[in-house]
Amino acid sequence: MSDVVVIGAGNAGLCAALAATKAGARVTVVEWAEQDSYGSDSYFSGGLFRVAYDDLDDLERIVGPLGLEGAEGLAEHRSYDEADFLSDWGRVTGYRCDADLADLVVSRSFDTIAWMSTLDVPFRSPIVVDDTGRVRHSRPGWHGGFVEVSGAGAALTEALLRAAEKAGVSIVYGVEARDAAHDTATGRWTLSGRAADGSTATFEGDALIVASGGFQADTEWRTRALGPGWDLAKVRGSRFNTGQGIRIAMEHGGVPYGNWSGCHAVAWSAGSGDAGRPDANHVFERESYPFGITVNRDGVRFIDEGSDFGAYTYARYGREILRQPGQTAWQLFDHRAADLLTTEYNYKNPEAARLQLGSLEEIAARLAGQGVDREQLLRTVAEYNAAVDGSTEFSPYVKDGKRTNGLAIDKTNWATPLTEGPYYAFEVTCGITFTFGGVKVSNDAEVLDRTGRPLPGLYACGEAVGGLYYFNYPSGTGLTAGAVLGRAAGTAAAAV
Repeated sequence: MSDVVVIGAGNAGLCAALAATKAGARVTVVEWAEQDSYGSDSYFSGGLFRVAYDDLDDLERIVGPLGLEGAEGLAEHRSYDEADFLSDWGRVTGYRCDADLADLVVSRSFDTIAWMSTLDVPFRSPIVVDDTGRVRHSRPGWHGGFVEVSGAGAALTEALLRAAEKAGVSIVYGVEARDAAHDTATGRWTLSGRAADGSTATFEGDALIVASGGFQADTEWRTRALGPGWDLAKVRGSRFNTGQGIRIAMEHGGVPYGNWSGCHAVAWSAGSGDAGRPDANHVFERESYPFGITVNRDGVRFIDEGSDFGAYTYARYGREILRQPGQTAWQLFDHRAADLLTTEYNYKNPEAARLQLGSLEEIAARLAGQGVDREQLLRTVAEYNAAVDGSTEFSPYVKDGKRTNGLAIDKTNWATPLTEGPYYAFEVTCGITFTFGGVKVSNDAEVLDRTGRPLPGLYACGEAVGGLYYFNYPSGTGLTAGAVLGRAAGTAAAAV
């Protein structure tokens, strides 16, 4: 029987542990956070998995009866096949993503999520029927094939931990992985870590799986890799993702791979507080920007808020906000957008840095007190309102082509004038989710050296893997890739 050591108790690490256990290995998971401290980014996620499916019968195998037959607009949701998934992934990453890994994740996405459903992960479909009888995604302005976890990342984490306990996986909390040694004579790995009391803890196995995330919570490494200003970004998830596992893998010959100057970064509430708050989870994300405008302290727009569905733009707009004066911006909406503001992300949270006033003049005056150019803001809104194409009908669930014309930065979809009070303003900053750089792995999640050869007994999965994302990110792919590669790593490690 093989012994497998996993670094990290998140989605990828627990899927690796469960797969290795099923394959007959004895598994120990080493987690830096204490048991109640939520050490993985998975906990802080929205629990969204992108998945390829051929028809609605496939989805119902995972989420149960959908009850959608006869609803208007059903055709566009009946399937999201592997070609669709790969096309979206390639498009948003400039076709730089590792084609072999992307194909692996896509081709195994449905089977892996179906397997997770047998572990009692509470999946549901975000496809709903609205009050008009039309089928749509529950998140206005989103597109793609998804399942989501009821209860988001918290419920995902709890379900996988229950499954791991039931399967006999040993999870050791409160130990920071520091170093690893590989005995070439025996093939055994020894992981050394620092326990909470400062003592050294060691763990031995025939295989070592790195599943401890990216390096976004290490301020120095993040800034060195991503560039000036990134020390000022808010870390929206776990404070324990400091790249320790990536460093260990590279010290043993793993080749750095992927977009090391890139990351997943979103519009994030300026009132979110510190990283890793279990009460906050993912509720401070501000993804409803397609239905309003976003301005900086100079009072000007700096992005095309409607360039694509939010599912394909939200992970890159955090970078744009970080580039603005003061690293902040304001999302502005009028009353007509109120019902489109994503309730899941709680735009009404008391900590949402939120204003609600009866006129644009009042909004501008209040924002002027926070450093925004009042006169320019009013000019920006007036120019935007005048540039909106009034001949095209607004629809929040498709790329409606309702645009502006003649602005320095035109809005290409969902452009409606801000003319009906009350008006809403939300202060946002950059929230970094995870970094894109990591180590290169094979289709069995083996860590590869610079010659492309696998390092014996060393595996990686989750955000520790590089090459999956460049510049941008298709929503829901991270949890899916973590689960697929985690399962592959666990299965292969058990056979060492």
